[in-house]
Amino acid sequence: MEITNVEIAARLVLALILGGLVGLERESHGRPAGFRTHILVSMGSALIMIVSAYAFQAGRSDPGRIAAQVVSGIGFLGAGTIMREGATIRGLTTAASLWTTAGIGLTVGSGLYFPAILGTVLVVLTLVALNQLEWRYITTKHEALTMVIHDTPGQLARVFAVLAKYDVDVKNVELTGDDLGEAKLDLQVDISPKFSRVSIIEELVSTPGVKRASYK
Repeated sequence: MEITNVEIAARLVLALILGGLVGLERESHGRPAGFRTHILVSMGSALIMIVSAYAFQAGRSDPGRIAAQVVSGIGFLGAGTIMREGATIRGLTTAASLWTTAGIGLTVGSGLYFPAILGTVLVVLTLVALNQLEWRYITTKHEALTMVIHDTPGQLARVFAVLAKYDVDVKNVELTGDDLGEAKLDLQVDISPKFSRVSIIEELVSTPGVKRASYK
């Protein structure tokens, strides 16, 4: 069976659109693999599937073998999006979305438009809707937060004002001072899942009098 140039163009454009929809959701959350990465994964997978299915019709071709290589090979790209922050692993959802986007691209490249479109809708709904559910219903995360602050009057009030802004529940406080006008502040906290851990640290270190802040 032959494929026309118009059909090839339509498949690649559709792969671009569907991959871009997934990438937009990841981009909106500042993930390392965002809009352009998902587009390239989807279009590349579609292109490889088209070549596998139609470029070697005169001989013996096995499109399924190429598809299997794409699905396994995309794991290397997904692994690059996984990061560790203390005891927390980040990027697993983005890695999974890249792997799924590769599947969407392969589906488009095979000419199966309906499952590709339906799959994209379900992926986007999963990423958006379930993320909202996690924010509202998943239990808070226990963290050990440590800071080096200037030992001056009112400094603790500034720190706790930032924590209150992000609904951080402080369970335990330990303050250790030194002779250099600095103090080490160790906190046991519960962090609300609706706020980013990174955002809390960024605002703490930008607070006057806070020299360093990190999770243990």
